[in-house]
Amino acid sequence: MKLLTVIATIYIPLTFIAGIYGMSFDTSSPLNMPELHWRYGYIACWTRMIGIGLVMGVYFWRQGWIGPALPPPDDNLGQHSPTDS
Repeated sequence: MKLLTVIATIYIPLTFIAGIYGMSFDTSSPLNMPELHWRYGYIACWTRMIGIGLVMGVYFWRQGWIGPALPPPDDNLGQHSPTDS
């Protein structure tokens, strides 16, 4: 169930962005999104979507929800125990 939650959490924002950009817009209205007329608007949209997916994927991976969990940080770095010679 946890994996399904992660997959849904990653894809819901991407689906929302794709749904907004997939609408038919009246290009004569000044209230439309200005990026529809940008030369690199399509690439900017894809870059934003890939970035969102990667950031969320890395976050869930670091939290241990997908893939192997990272070990907790060692609190005793540089400290020697009395049993060390």
